[in-house]
Amino acid sequence: MHILSGTSLPNIPWEDKPQSCTEPIWRFSGNPIIGRNGNKRSNSVFNSAVVPFRDGFAGVFRCDSRSISMDLFAGFSKDGYHWQIEDDPIVFEDADPEILKKEYRYDARITMLEGKYYITWCNGYHGPTIGAAWTEDFKIFHQLENAFLPFNRNGVLFPRKINGMYMMLSRPSDNGHTPFGDIYLSQSKDLEFWGRHRFVFSTIKSDYSAWQSTKVGPGPAPIETDEGWLLIYHGVLTTCNGYVYRVGTALLDLDEPWKVKYRSRDYLMAPWELYECVGDVPNVVFPCAALTDKDTGRIAVYYGCADTVTGLAFTTIDELVQFTKQHSV
Repeated sequence: MHILSGTSLPNIPWEDKPQSCTEPIWRFSGNPIIGRNGNKRSNSVFNSAVVPFRDGFAGVFRCDSRSISMDLFAGFSKDGYHWQIEDDPIVFEDADPEILKKEYRYDARITMLEGKYYITWCNGYHGPTIGAAWTEDFKIFHQLENAFLPFNRNGVLFPRKINGMYMMLSRPSDNGHTPFGDIYLSQSKDLEFWGRHRFVFSTIKSDYSAWQSTKVGPGPAPIETDEGWLLIYHGVLTTCNGYVYRVGTALLDLDEPWKVKYRSRDYLMAPWELYECVGDVPNVVFPCAALTDKDTGRIAVYYGCADTVTGLAFTTIDELVQFTKQHSV
């Protein structure tokens, strides 16, 4: 088994791979695990992040309201399948009042880093940028300065310092439904001032790997393996029916993670099921969280389905490393 950093997670949500499955990832038979009605006003619950917390799990959920406002809500679960999501959005504290002004918040990621849970999200501040905050109990959230100027999306922290620096992946964008996007890496000494920006990888503008020809963006926090940082990412193709979001994988260098060792030519996951194809935004699978158990190599991936509901899929570190290397561009 490939080395997997992190902690033991014997209660990781898990369902064995069906004998008929030939794919490296398989969906939970009870999907979707969270429907539209996640809390009292939600129109949809998707593109959310979860982590192990105490004797169960906690998460930060994107719940678009029935007025179609976008905000983040804390949630808790004993088993990772059944969730109680707060009815009131998270109230962030401690930042400059200018930064605390809310336009919109969506698509959170969570990274356990140095004993705290760090949340990054797409934060509205005269356009989309990367908001950041930390919590220890998922009750009180301390907001930090926005990481970047607008316009940016998909801020994803690495789970440890690399060569003495904090590192974050992101996808610079525009102010709309971005018809482009590459992945970049930024570095910081203090989680406030970000620089030393490095290009990671771009779209592929050919039918060699057309599923990722419009834009690409990072998904869950990278997973440390003996082969490199395993990155689960989304790729987008523009079709006659609009955008189609799929999922791929890459292995990044452990010491210089802007250097790509392998990157999947074939997609790992695509919108195949009805709940992934029909919804407010059809044909979307969008991963935001991955739970891992270093003892077994099991991985549970939480992903948004058609920008409407939340799904759960399973794989292993060995399956993903093998898939990434065998199907590399």
